[in-house]
Parts: sequence; structure tokens; C-alpha cells
Amino acid sequence: MASSTPARTGAGIVLALLAAGQFVMTLDSSVMNVSMAVVASDLGTTISGIQTAITLYTLVMATMMITGGKIGSIIGRRRAFGIGLVIYAAGSLTTALAPNLQVLLLGWSVLEGLGASLIMPAIVALVAANFPPERRAAAYGLIAAAGAMAVAAGPLIGGAVTTFFSWRYVFAGEVVIVLVILAFLPKMADVAPIPAKIDYVGSLLSIIGLGSFVYGVLRSSEWGWVIPKPGAPSILGASPTIWLMVLGLLVVFVFMRWESHLVKIGKEPLLRPAMLRNRGLVGGLTMFFSQYMIQAGVFFAVPLFLSVVLQLDALQTGLRILPLSFALLLSAAGVPKVWPQANPRRVVRLGLLSMLAGILVLVGGMDPGANAAVVAVPMLLIGLGLGALSSQLGSVTVSSVPDSEAAEVGGLQNTGTNLGASLGTALVGSVLLSTLTASVVSGVLANPDVPAEVKQKAATPIVGGVPFISDAQLSEALTAAGVTGTEAQAILDVNSAARLDALQEAFGVTALLTVGALFFTGRIPRRAPGSGEGDDGGDDDDDDETVGEVDDSPAGSVDESRPV
Repeated sequence: MASSTPARTGAGIVLALLAAGQFVMTLDSSVMNVSMAVVASDLGTTISGIQTAITLYTLVMATMMITGGKIGSIIGRRRAFGIGLVIYAAGSLTTALAPNLQVLLLGWSVLEGLGASLIMPAIVALVAANFPPERRAAAYGLIAAAGAMAVAAGPLIGGAVTTFFSWRYVFAGEVVIVLVILAFLPKMADVAPIPAKIDYVGSLLSIIGLGSFVYGVLRSSEWGWVIPKPGAPSILGASPTIWLMVLGLLVVFVFMRWESHLVKIGKEPLLRPAMLRNRGLVGGLTMFFSQYMIQAGVFFAVPLFLSVVLQLDALQTGLRILPLSFALLLSAAGVPKVWPQANPRRVVRLGLLSMLAGILVLVGGMDPGANAAVVAVPMLLIGLGLGALSSQLGSVTVSSVPDSEAAEVGGLQNTGTNLGASLGTALVGSVLLSTLTASVVSGVLANPDVPAEVKQKAATPIVGGVPFISDAQLSEALTAAGVTGTEAQAILDVNSAARLDALQEAFGVTALLTVGALFFTGRIPRRAPGSGEGDDGGDDDDDDETVGEVDDSPAGSVDESRPV
């Protein structure tokens, strides 16, 4: 179990700085998503170019997190945090001044991605170094809330700054925030560095394995999961997506075998395989993965409903999502304060149920009369649920290992969240577009007002999928094609109904993912970290352990002799 760390003077300042770091790390992507068209025009590139930058940014972070966590252990968490901040600030400044796509890719995708891979694992470890176990739940909850708030507030901030000033000011502002954090860096406690060497072979294998898998997932909407989309490349008749995912998993398997080999011969691995047999750690990592997969699905579909179906602008969309941020902050800070010795497993389950209730309200609310008010209650319920999970998971994962391993845990944790977010967005997006295509085709064929030539085209399988567009965009396209009057209105009606069907399916899949996550809560401990009691495995809820092999060893115990 993690060693107790004395509370420090200025802990509030330390928490604010770490939360600010987490906020900045998460803000970029959500801002870029709403500013893509303006950024593309400004840099003389295309939307596809900006999407490539977003993909590369995610890829660099996802592949480098484990290595970044190990580097933090070797050079010291605070130093890794500081170096990461300097690299990140250099990337933000480069991005703010970028004259073209190539410079944007260097500044945002590469430098900021590398900086984040040092910063985010270090944040996890610095919380462990600056707060005793009994206060970590609240600290981790607030830091996770800061990240989730950045996702929710990103469209609002990005929309406002891009509309009234320039998207470049967002990145310039990040440089200022980083400089403030660096000024207060000496106030943070550190954990002594652990002399060791980087496992370069393991690092390369982890980068190739995770990179292949994540890249395949990120390209699934463009290439298709198994059957290649029209115009997409193919390998032996199948989409590159499935080949990249299979390759990635195989390389990760080789990586784990290599790490086991290093342990066996007495050398320092990049990741100790025994950590993945730690019950509390695996339970926390599984739930982090699930949380971010569900969260990504919600944040993918809700803005589409608000911005495309209801045609709200970025500011209005951001304001409608903002209640989620307040509920998340309230829950993340309130649960540890009001219920400091709460049963983590129970809090996580209640959080998932709250999220499920909110998502189900969205499923039922996708009808022709739906307006922006339909998201108000779901945003509150989902926010409360996310906050409940945030208040427990960080403390559960770090407290299940010694403080000396907190940075490695941070690397694993952020790898899990990146994988979850990538997979959640890709999965929900695929379901949404495939349902939209099927609904449009069936709606067109069944509507007597649609011209015969349009029905004939619709009868041909649309493998590439129908784009998710607003009534205004479709109306312009129909006018340009010479379709007007009753015929145009019939197609608009079909598209409107199909969009709601697609969103309903997308939210339905997200609800299933949430229910599925409940089956994996059995490894979350029942005793709060720092309560002085271990998870004895003897009382309530023991009949619903995670499906599969049950590890009866206490949380935090590992057995290096067992092979992986």
C-alpha cells in the first residue's frame, strides 16, 4: 500500500497548479474540434489536414505515456513535470505562431504531445507526493474534474475566442498558464528519483504496439473497421484498421513477454508485469478506460445533436453542456468531503448508474419535438456520475502501489484513458453513421414524395455512409442539385428523422457500454485509501467479482515470480 505522505503547507496552491495543468492538457483537442474550419482557412489547408493534426496529437500522447511515466521515475516527478511544461509551452507558442500546417503539426501534435506525455503521469505522482492517502480522493477528484471541465468548456472557450479574437489566443494563453505553474513549481513536494536505465527495446515495442492499435481505431471512420470503404486502402481485401489493431495487440503481447524476460534476468523493465496482477490497480485502470470510453461517446453525440440537429452555434452548444461541468465539480469535490470514508466500489457503481440514467433520458428524448432543453437533466446526471468516478479512481490506482511507482501508474492510467477515449469516439461514431445511412436509405425508399431517380440511387448500397449534416447544409446541396419544393422537403424530412434515429442508436450503445462497465467494478476495493483498513475481501458484494479469473491476493500485493 502507498506510504503515507504528510500534508504540506500550500497544498491548496499545489492542487490548483496541478488542476490547471490537467485543464490545459485537455483543453486543446476540444478547442480545435470547434475551430477546425477557421484554423484550416487560416493556415491555407483543409479540414482533413487539421484532422490529421488531431490524430497525430492523440497518437503521440497515447504511445508515449508509459515511457513518460518511467522517465518521471528516473529523473524525478517534479523535474519531469517541469521539463514537460517547458516542452508543452514551446509547442503552444509554435502553434500560436504557426504560418502553415507543417508548423502546426510540429508545435501542437509533436511538441505538445511529447510534453503531455511527461506532464500527465507526473501529475498523478505529484498528488501522491503532496497529499496523504486520506486526502488523495478529493485531490484526484478535483484534478480529474478539471480535465473533464476542459472537455465540456472547450467548445464554449474555443467558440468565443475564435469568434471574437483568434484561435491563436487559446494557445498563447496556454503559454501564460504554463509560466505561472513553473513559477510555483518549487512549492511542490517531490519523490526521490529512482536510479535506473530506460528499457529502449520495451519503449520501442510499446510505441509501435499502442501506436498501431490507436492509429487503426482513429482511422476506422475513414477506412472502415473490416470492410474497406469506397476509395479507402485495403490489405488482402480488408480494411487497414483491422490489420493495424491486430498488429498492435500482437506487438503489445511481445512487449509484455520482453518485460517479463527483463524481470527474470534481473534487469529494469519499462513496466513491471507484476503490476498488472495488482487487483486494485487493474480495477482502477479498467474503470478509467470505461469512464473515458463512455465520456467520449457522450461528448461525441451531444454536440452533434446541439450543433447539427438544432443548429446552435459553438457558444450556445458550450452553454448547454456547461451544467455537466458544474455537476462534475460538485460531485468530484463533494463526495470526498461529505463521505470521506466512502466505499469506493459503491461510489463508482452509483456514479455509473447516474451516468446510465442520464444517457437513457437522452435515448428517450430523441424525438421530432426535441429541443435543447432535453439535454439539461442528462448533463446534470452524467456530470454527477463522472464526478463520482473521478473522486475515487485516481486514489484507488495510486494507493494500490508504493508511492515510488506512482509515475508508472500515471503512465498506465493515461494510456488507458487515451485508449478509452479513442475507442469510444470511433465506436459511437461508427454506429451513428451506419444507422444514419440505413435510416436514410429506408426512409427515401418508403417516401412517396421522393423522386424515382433519387430512390434508384438510394437502392444502391451506400458503403461509404451518409454524412451527418444539418437541414441548412442539405437544403443548400439540394438547391445546387436542382431539387426544390415538395421533393426537397421530403428528403429533408427523411434526413431529419434519420439523424434522430442515429443519435438514439449512438446513445443506446453508450448506455450498453455503461452497463457493461458495471460488470468490471468487482476489483474496485471497498475500503477508502487511507482509512487504515485493507480490502479484506470478506464482506459485501463478493458474489459479483469481475468475470474471469479472480485474484484473491490483497490489493497492492504482487508476485514477481509468476509469468505474464
